[in-house]
Amino acid sequence: MPSSSPNNRPTVRFYAPHHFILLPAALVMAFYAGRRYAAVAGTDDNNARLWFCVAAGAIIVLGILIMMRQHYALTLQDRIIRLEMRQRYFEITRDSFQPFEQQLTFKQIAALRYASDAELPGLLQAAIREKLSPAAIQERIDHVLLDTMRV
Repeated sequence: MPSSSPNNRPTVRFYAPHHFILLPAALVMAFYAGRRYAAVAGTDDNNARLWFCVAAGAIIVLGILIMMRQHYALTLQDRIIRLEMRQRYFEITRDSFQPFEQQLTFKQIAALRYASDAELPGLLQAAIREKLSPAAIQERIDHVLLDTMRV
């Protein structure tokens, strides 16, 4: 994730186990196993079956590692949703949202963000008081604010 360092040079954050160990190892293993399987493909022996299984496993692991990027993005979006709700609640009420965060689950907070500005304070209080589920919160929203940017 790019950020600004004290000397105003852009920096990149790497997660060493993912970027420098697992991903390169999976790439090498997928390539090596794929080549070994290609050399014995078409024969009906245990060697061909073994290399097919190793190649398939390496490709699956590589796919999982690449898909972890989506997990990183969703984690960041969850954090942004919390910040968005803090800012929005403060703009509407001039009060801090943080005390309420501790009484709500993330899914409840995410459901509350679809409420209009006029509905949000009352719905927040109802969600805490009545321990509403995220689905129940969404059912009570009269004017839904859609989020078309969530991945």
